[in-house]
Amino acid sequence: MSRKKKLLLNAGAGIIKQVVAVICGFILPRYMILYFGSATNGLIASIDHFLSFIALLDMGVGAVVQSNLYGPLARKDSKQISKIIKSSERFFRTLACIFVGYIIVLCFLYPMLIDTTFDKWFTISLIIIIAISTLAQFLFGITYQLLLNADQKAYIQLFLQIGTILINTIAAILLMKAGATIHIVKLMTAMVYTLRPLGQMLYVRKHYKIEKRIVLNEEPIKQKWNGFSQHLAAVVCQNIDVAALSIFSTLKNVSVYSVYFNVINGVEQIIMTAASGLESLFGNMIAKGEKEILLKTFSVIEWVVHTSVTIIFSITAITIVPFIQVYTRGVDDTNYIVPLFSMFLVMAYAFQCLRIPYFRIIKAAGHFKETQNGAFISALLNITITLALVFRFGLVGAAFGTLVAMLYHTCYFVWYLRRNILERSPKYFISYLISDSITAVISYMLTKGTITDCPTYMAWIVLALRVSIIVVIISATINLIVYRSQIKGIRNILFKKE
Repeated sequence: MSRKKKLLLNAGAGIIKQVVAVICGFILPRYMILYFGSATNGLIASIDHFLSFIALLDMGVGAVVQSNLYGPLARKDSKQISKIIKSSERFFRTLACIFVGYIIVLCFLYPMLIDTTFDKWFTISLIIIIAISTLAQFLFGITYQLLLNADQKAYIQLFLQIGTILINTIAAILLMKAGATIHIVKLMTAMVYTLRPLGQMLYVRKHYKIEKRIVLNEEPIKQKWNGFSQHLAAVVCQNIDVAALSIFSTLKNVSVYSVYFNVINGVEQIIMTAASGLESLFGNMIAKGEKEILLKTFSVIEWVVHTSVTIIFSITAITIVPFIQVYTRGVDDTNYIVPLFSMFLVMAYAFQCLRIPYFRIIKAAGHFKETQNGAFISALLNITITLALVFRFGLVGAAFGTLVAMLYHTCYFVWYLRRNILERSPKYFISYLISDSITAVISYMLTKGTITDCPTYMAWIVLALRVSIIVVIISATINLIVYRSQIKGIRNILFKKE
């Protein structure tokens, strides 16, 4: 299968997976709030984020493992692939043990840190149940997922994710309607999500020649701990908001944050999963020394990402509050309408998405040690600003800290590429940033008069379609004037043979 076909298949599977995840991600919390209340929904969101501090650490090393697989896969070096797989499995087993220890500590400390009306054993048992599916990933699935991603076969694990998300959503709703407790519902979820890592393991064992007994004379995975420490900073940056709100605010505020975050994260993940094949594409080109092709491909992808992110997040920024009004209609135990908070959070994750091409090429090249200081500074900015502002400004203060950190980290990656890997001037990024801002501002100015209270989902869909048409027309006009060469480049990629 050609690079182009793999890239399009991965992108298609990623988009389908994320659309399914977004739809199901809206449905389930709504049922959780209606059946169990905002406080319980906030408790679950809080536990999920505290577990994420350790659960997401795998991707730090995972990115390093994946970057080390590009060369052996390009050379079809089964022996080196087997060594990397064995070393990776050892590391993730160690991380699984650390995760168990973290769960035990969390069970003791969480009920004391969080001001909650729930019984201590109610909370502890919920932590253990929610942690089960994450532990299964460390033990069975993550190494095989990385191998499939590196081999440009991300679509395999993405289709497995689609299946488990649908099964979980249907089963959870049926259980809630049948009167099941929150513990039964989350235990079912944990069991369903163990199916994906098992499916990945079976596929890899059937299609790859992995020597399980191969001897490791030296460490085959370079910069493993640099990737680990860098992603630790990213995990802290991503989860500090909920942690600060959980400790210094209320679980109802955590519930408000989680509802907005679910919407924005769903939008972000559509873009992220659509770009899931980029890293392996860049890695393959770097491994083969195809610098000229890499530069041309990167230039086109950079334009695609900026244009897509600007359109999608402009629509999100304009329509998110009307959507939340519809989504939380009938829920009156807390106020879910916080426009300034939503704007800061949308902008923060827009910058997170804008850095996709820059960060993916840095990871593909294996430059983890060289860029870890940028991750540490970003995390420090987020922690400092969030803790300084959350007491007085609550949700708005937390979101502003995230925005500053995301903006800094994106600019850092652009600066790093100025003299490394591509040796590319930041003027291209500045140009895109100006056109992105113009598109967003004009879109807001032309649509703000049309924003009205939406009593139903159908009314919101009509509003969203009207806003989408306006934003797309504005973006298309600006791009046709300023970026004709990039449009020609994407046409060549899509319609010309390799």
